[in-house]
Amino acid sequence: MTKLVKRWIWAASLIISGLLMVSCSIDDNPVGPTEQLQDGEWTGSGEGRSGTIIVKVTVENHEVTKVTVVSQSESSFAQESINTICERAVGRTDVMSVEVDGVTGATLTSTGVIDAINMALQASMGKPIGGDKIYKDGTCDIVIIGAGGAGLSAAVAAAETNGSLKIIVLEKQGIIGGNTNNSTGGINAAETDIQKGLGIEDSKKLFYDDTMKGGKYENIPSLVQNFVEHAPVTISWLTGLGADLSDVGLMGGSSVKRTHRPQGGTAIGPHLMKVLKEATSSKNIEIRTSNKVLDLLSAVDGSVTGVKVQNANGSTYSLTAKAVIIATGGFGANLEMVTSLQPSLKGFATLNHPGATGDAFAWVTAIGGATIQMANIQIHPTAEATNHILITEAVRGNGAILVNHESKRFCNEMNTRDVVSAAILAQTDGEAFLVFDQGVRKSLASIETYANQHLLIEGTTVAELADAIGIPADALVETLNRYNAQQKAGVDEDFGRSTTEMTAALETAPYYAICVTPAIHHTMGGLSVNTETQVLRADGTPIPGLYAAGEVTGGLHGANRLGGNGVADIVVNGRLAGLIASKNLK
Repeated sequence: MTKLVKRWIWAASLIISGLLMVSCSIDDNPVGPTEQLQDGEWTGSGEGRSGTIIVKVTVENHEVTKVTVVSQSESSFAQESINTICERAVGRTDVMSVEVDGVTGATLTSTGVIDAINMALQASMGKPIGGDKIYKDGTCDIVIIGAGGAGLSAAVAAAETNGSLKIIVLEKQGIIGGNTNNSTGGINAAETDIQKGLGIEDSKKLFYDDTMKGGKYENIPSLVQNFVEHAPVTISWLTGLGADLSDVGLMGGSSVKRTHRPQGGTAIGPHLMKVLKEATSSKNIEIRTSNKVLDLLSAVDGSVTGVKVQNANGSTYSLTAKAVIIATGGFGANLEMVTSLQPSLKGFATLNHPGATGDAFAWVTAIGGATIQMANIQIHPTAEATNHILITEAVRGNGAILVNHESKRFCNEMNTRDVVSAAILAQTDGEAFLVFDQGVRKSLASIETYANQHLLIEGTTVAELADAIGIPADALVETLNRYNAQQKAGVDEDFGRSTTEMTAALETAPYYAICVTPAIHHTMGGLSVNTETQVLRADGTPIPGLYAAGEVTGGLHGANRLGGNGVADIVVNGRLAGLIASKNLK
């Protein structure tokens, strides 16, 4: 909360000093359009993982001589990445590229710093970008609120249905992606061609049953059935757009491997956003960042007719549309809202990006829209304890175990998130150590992200690892020996982890550990919708012209979301929302 207050104070000071429009020169004589960097000091902003990053770029003799970070709220591990990117900017005579100049393992921080530097460089050439554009009242066919995985899936699907549609995506943050940028696990789907090619036997019925069981049967059955039916075709759709989903892994609560991800287990989120962003670029889709929706516009008959939007400079405009799709995500970063619904979560950290504040619920309920299961809020069991970085459960799916401060296992690591979280909270200090070996590390590319973020603690032997993390060495050696013996025998006598879930013995040095603790992750409750992604009133009738997809909706996941179903939700239902909204325009 202290950081949040500081950010508000800082933002207010920027407004007062006239620096909020940061992509303009501080020189009194802004340059006209030119291909050269113009000498002077130029300021730019970008959105990092934890908030806005402000930089000042000094240009001398038409090249960058210095980059100074004016303000940033990134975690401590990100400082090295920030410094590296700033150093790489020195000597440049043109803009930077995330692909070339970014730092592996710090996707959001890299993007934020590079966006900030590029904003300053563009301003030095008299070509301001991003939030500098001020929009006036206008019209379009479909407006989509939120430029994360659900929003861009909806946009691409709608454009594919009718290439002549004018589609506008509004994003209140200065960067697209939202929580999708942080997603690491993958996309659940059953009966896919990819599964069949890998010899994995699965069925939609089993996928349905796993989802219902994981949600404690509080799920809306029709939504789950619709989700399960459309998941495999969505996988094919994404691969058709260029996505690599050729690796299929196992996540907690799933009976078989059905979590589709890039080869080697690379994080799904950044890859998915890259694919969707490229798809929007080839279609008639406009994305407006730093454009915050304030409210919905509606007609006398109750239909939704557009949105009221705030420009980056604070001015407002109205955007009239034939259909509105809400894809704003959940409210996991709104800790006041979270604790009002679940007081027991007071004091928990969040894994959500700063924009996940639940703005849409006030707009929709004001026009009679209904919400469902709002108190169903999930905590993820494995958040890195210091910087609160999500550690995907695919690490456990690929073989890792959990031990406590006494070096003992204490649960079936592949149980559902709510069960594993409760088990960790019952341990000393409410935390545990995720322990794995080099074999697990080699099997999952996303672990390299954690290595680049300096989250891994390493030991050349099990005893050395125990000493490094401060737990009893003899006990950890005994724990791993017992687990390895049971893994080879195919029976977990202690906690019932299945043979499928015990993928390999942990006996290949070096050994690694990450200290983890549960943190707020996903809000299962949200807007009430039907299988057509239409937003419903309390009486069950749809609000004409209004659709919603992704974490902003409720009912699909019930009381607990399975790993891999979150990204599946945003792409499956995001795609459906785009298809249905565009078809209903006729």
